[in-house]
Amino acid sequence: MPLFDFHCSACNKSLELLVKSDAKPVCPDCGAELAKLVSCPVAPGGSAAIIASARRRAASEGHFSNYKPSERPRGK
Repeated sequence: MPLFDFHCSACNKSLELLVKSDAKPVCPDCGAELAKLVSCPVAPGGSAAIIASARRRAASEGHFSNYKPSERPRGK
């Protein structure tokens, strides 16, 4: 079930609810029907900082599975 943003025009509150896409939720405070809001999508976590952190952790654990073959340390 996806998480949606809703707005209650009766009590002027905005909230997030975990509902089925075809459900018609009501406000938990006043019982009025909620209007679904357009949510801003979140970009996937592909930033350089996240990748560098994952690589450091993998190297500290002794495996290099998330490195390209050209980036892996050469064996002696």
